[in-house]
Amino acid sequence: MNQVPIRPLINGLLSQVPDIDREETDEWLESIDGLIDARGGERARYLLTAMERHAREHGVRLPGNFVTPYVNTIGIDDEPYYPGDEHLERQFRRWVRWNAAVQVTRAQRPGVAVGGHISSFAAQATLYEVGYNWFFRGKNAPGGGDQIFFQGHSSPGNYARAFLEGRLTEADMDSFRQQASRRSGGRGLPSYPHPRQLRDFWEFPSVSLGLGPISAIYQAWFNRYLHERGLKDTGGQHVWAFMGDGEMDEVESRGALHIAAAQNLDNLTFVVNCNLQRLDGPVRGNGQIIQELEASFKGAGWNVIKVIWGREWDELLLADKDRALVNIMDNTLDGDYQTFRANDGAFIREHFFGRDPRTKAMVENWSDEKILSLKRGGHDYRKVYAAYKAATEHKDRPTVILAHTIKGYVLGSNFAGRNSTHQMKKLNSADLKLLRDTLHLDIDDSQLEDPYSAPYYKPDPQHPAMQYVLQRRRELGGYLPERRVLEQGISLPEEKHWEVLKKGSGKQQVATTMAFVRLIKDLIRDKNFGHRIVPIIPDEARTFGLDALFPTAKIFNVHGQHYTAVDRDLLLSYKESEKGQILHTGITEAGSTAAFTAVGTSYATHGVPMVPIYIFYSMFGFQRTGDQFWAAADQLTRGFIIGATAGRTTLTGEGLQHLDGQSQVIASTNSAMVQYDPAYAYEIRHIVRDGIHRMYGDGSDGRDRDVMYYLTVYNEPIHQPAEPENVDTEGILKGIYLVDPAEGDGPRVQLLASGVGVPWARQAREMLRRDWGVAAGVWSVTSWYELRRDGLAADEHNFLHPEEEPREAYLTGKLRNAEGPFIASSDWEKQVPDAIRPWIPGDYYVLGANGFGFSDTRAAARRTFKIDAASIAVRALQALADRSQIDRSAVKQAIDKYDLFNPNAAE
Repeated sequence: MNQVPIRPLINGLLSQVPDIDREETDEWLESIDGLIDARGGERARYLLTAMERHAREHGVRLPGNFVTPYVNTIGIDDEPYYPGDEHLERQFRRWVRWNAAVQVTRAQRPGVAVGGHISSFAAQATLYEVGYNWFFRGKNAPGGGDQIFFQGHSSPGNYARAFLEGRLTEADMDSFRQQASRRSGGRGLPSYPHPRQLRDFWEFPSVSLGLGPISAIYQAWFNRYLHERGLKDTGGQHVWAFMGDGEMDEVESRGALHIAAAQNLDNLTFVVNCNLQRLDGPVRGNGQIIQELEASFKGAGWNVIKVIWGREWDELLLADKDRALVNIMDNTLDGDYQTFRANDGAFIREHFFGRDPRTKAMVENWSDEKILSLKRGGHDYRKVYAAYKAATEHKDRPTVILAHTIKGYVLGSNFAGRNSTHQMKKLNSADLKLLRDTLHLDIDDSQLEDPYSAPYYKPDPQHPAMQYVLQRRRELGGYLPERRVLEQGISLPEEKHWEVLKKGSGKQQVATTMAFVRLIKDLIRDKNFGHRIVPIIPDEARTFGLDALFPTAKIFNVHGQHYTAVDRDLLLSYKESEKGQILHTGITEAGSTAAFTAVGTSYATHGVPMVPIYIFYSMFGFQRTGDQFWAAADQLTRGFIIGATAGRTTLTGEGLQHLDGQSQVIASTNSAMVQYDPAYAYEIRHIVRDGIHRMYGDGSDGRDRDVMYYLTVYNEPIHQPAEPENVDTEGILKGIYLVDPAEGDGPRVQLLASGVGVPWARQAREMLRRDWGVAAGVWSVTSWYELRRDGLAADEHNFLHPEEEPREAYLTGKLRNAEGPFIASSDWEKQVPDAIRPWIPGDYYVLGANGFGFSDTRAAARRTFKIDAASIAVRALQALADRSQIDRSAVKQAIDKYDLFNPNAAE
């Protein structure tokens, strides 16, 4: 009889469960082959479905389509040959474990005590080391290296390996979590993966739980984007993301899984460190998180590989002819699995194997020590290697590896599996001696009496294990993690493409959102620069006028477009393409922000500078995804963030949830943001041009290039004036310039406004002149917060350099000779214009749209918030009355004249 090979169903039902009658299995499989050959696939499917239904009716428990038995996906017979030197790799792994634990312990020495995490890396040392030795490609690999999102709390393991590789010194190791003090004289290693603070080492911030998984998905998607558009061959690069099982409760961890499957991202592998514990206790004490995650990932379309048991279990599973052992495994709760590993072999014998006489008999001749040595799969490098190999060879779908581990593994009974292990920061002398013995290290007892001075372990560089591991990294393309920035000169847009916003709108009215889109369309046409622009849209292109890009730039989709578009005959038809330039993420701001970060760090990740332009409802940006923008800043992202339909009153009729009066405030808390609230199209042209030169130019001006530009634009059509001759470009970029001077002989006031508020201020200027004989100057404040940052910098300099000539804030100097009180207004909450109060050289009054927005006309909303032209005029009159330059009765007359309390009286 011909032997029918049984392959592991990597996403199916066969696995480590043994076949107790291979001959019978082969006969059934041959019968099915014959059925398919004789009657075809449809008939075979019908009969198999009928057989499944019949078996269930007779009480046969079949595994569900989404959950397989609680055993390894890859069976014993299907494990590949392990190509490495197991002894040398084990030696090196032990050194890494030791140094990681010692680094955190030494960081708790008296006078320092900066914290750290020991147990997380202990759980996944094997997961990392197998990857380092056999799969993770460095920057020198052909086609470029892999992108690896290391689990944040396990950073000591990465530092420990880099120390053995010679990349970090002992002083560096002792400067862990001491980035400013650096008492040891080292580099000052950050607590977690923070590229902004260790720029040649970390690539991806991952410790804000949940952001690593979604970021990895969109990184893999963007890799495909670069490849399909012919911008870089990323075909040999792989994205790996390591995360904890507790982290998978974060919405961002699972919320975008379907995207990876729909886009066939087989260049992506998740490795979930399933130690069954989150920070306080069990992830699913009354359930099984591995089984839950298997169903979740399979339902989203992923390939799932479970690595649950180490090789020591193989003989037991092979002897489990009636599946008594598998049945216990299937029905043991995670809370119990955790308890087993926190106890001894006798406890496991009684409470696990003792649940069934058949399983109890399996280990009756085993010692308690042998039972205790039964490993979880995530600690067995052979099982892990098999999973990684299968994952990287799987096609058309992303893969997740669910690796069963123990938190605090090898650290001793005080750590392993304990609920408090995440908060345990140090090993005492006895713990260190036990760990030394477990790891077979040559360290004398006397060196461990004071745990805070326990030595790092670093063998001679010529040690066979050191030479072996270093050679493996050379063959795989260099050390990891590593961040490189190969700054390359790129051609910036030609001058003609900046002219489009210079002329104004003539007799038409144009919103600043439309003006911005028009600029982007022109920049995309630049033959040397346009291909670098990546518009990113969360399903609001038509709202912003970006649908005009659909027919020409097209929407990126790895599958292209195989359907007939319903609007195919229209000028602005919806077009998808493998070569598309637009990243249309669908309705997901989280996905869009992750895409923005991937694109905006391409200059470092791939050495290919790209310009992300992420445009969205401003209300759903920083308020919704502020943590992702914070991580983007950490990752040194460059690009443009466009808060469209901005303002508390400008988006007519939408209501409380849509009306943004605070995104500028939230954005100001991110030190990597350069913020603007432009009023006119020509301001946008100068701001965007400056941003491109700053972020993508040669850096010769000395400014920080690792910034993101946040521009708020509006959907209200207004008259766009032509750019004035000799416009104050410096003022536009620094944050304020004069639009209209105060003219006439009456009392003087200065009106400051931003964005859509500038036309109100200009209208108020005319009302003050016409009705009250007041001369008002109007200033466009393009950036309240750039002015604030400049003012704060001046104050800081004067504070620290008391003997030098005091530095004057730009705003103070700009307004020094302006006469009269200053009145500020905008479509933002009052705290936005109030941000510059300390540097205003005179009396300062602020109007703003405080409170929640509501549905109504723009005029009625602005009158209600008291920010319209009439309100500005009245506030100006009050300021003059406070100075006794006019009688207070004039203020009351103005209130009555403009019917200030009547929303229906607003123009």
